[in-house]
Amino acid sequence: MLILTRKLNQKLIINDNIEIVILETYKNAVKVGIKAPNNVQVFREEIYREIKKANEMSKGADVRALEGLKAPHAQGFNLADKLKHKND
Repeated sequence: MLILTRKLNQKLIINDNIEIVILETYKNAVKVGIKAPNNVQVFREEIYREIKKANEMSKGADVRALEGLKAPHAQGFNLADKLKHKND
């Protein structure tokens, strides 16, 4: 683990495209700003752990249980048939 000391408005740069700046300091907390590309996800640790937990729980879900949840108007609808007739 890299340990650094930063002052107000000082920055950290990661991989030329992620910037972390110290915005405010409090007694026991620091407010940081993070600039990163849209494809880089940034989460607080507690949110990240909840996402991981939800993803793990969804792995065990039985999708066959969802088959009976079709909307009544969707019965008899066949997308392949619709596309075939559209291209004729």
